[in-house]
Amino acid sequence: MKQLLYLFFLVSVTLVNSQNNQPIIPKEGKLITDFVPRKWKIIAKSEGDLNKDKINDVAFVIENTATENIVLNGGFGKDTLNVNPRFLLVLFKTDSKYVLKSINKKFIPSQDDSESPCLDDPFMENGGIEIKNGVLNIDLHYWLSCGSWFVTDRTYKFRFQDNSFVLIGYDSASFHRSSGESESESINFLSKKKELITGMNEFEESNPKTTWKNIKVEKLKKLEDLTTDSEIDY
Repeated sequence: MKQLLYLFFLVSVTLVNSQNNQPIIPKEGKLITDFVPRKWKIIAKSEGDLNKDKINDVAFVIENTATENIVLNGGFGKDTLNVNPRFLLVLFKTDSKYVLKSINKKFIPSQDDSESPCLDDPFMENGGIEIKNGVLNIDLHYWLSCGSWFVTDRTYKFRFQDNSFVLIGYDSASFHRSSGESESESINFLSKKKELITGMNEFEESNPKTTWKNIKVEKLKKLEDLTTDSEIDY
């Protein structure tokens, strides 16, 4: 009997945790908070017109606050790691309500990473979200206190077209904290061109080299298809 009760308890806890990490998001609501599940919170938000109807839309990131997603870390870095999931939501505003137009549950990194415990929060530490000139920009900043000397900044640019958000631009810049060596790349998926700048140094005079490359883009990537592991390599 005790074993059955214990098994029931484990199943119940697992089910609750799963529901907390994968809540149901409504398709529409009168307020932005209508899209925030219980025990979740908004950590970043930006407003701007994304569909050219002269009404400000909203893009924001929500994070679970479940204590079961605070895990112990026995290695380098912090004693505990917050691996609560984060969702990216894009809402279109009408005269009377907000409509959920896009959601991504796997693109925005969690505050901490169990596999890289020395990694600072890529999104909230010098990263973020911004709507500017009708384009949705997502910035991520990768800095580790141990395990790597490199600092990397990435910017993803999305535009609404053909009834979905597609990746139209990508910028990446990396910097070695010890040597000062750095390089950057910028990709325009509409013009199908890539700019690569190498040979830069933050600590001394350098002779940067800029090269341009035509890239092959068969189909634009959609926002909802990207994950934290998606590679932008052209």
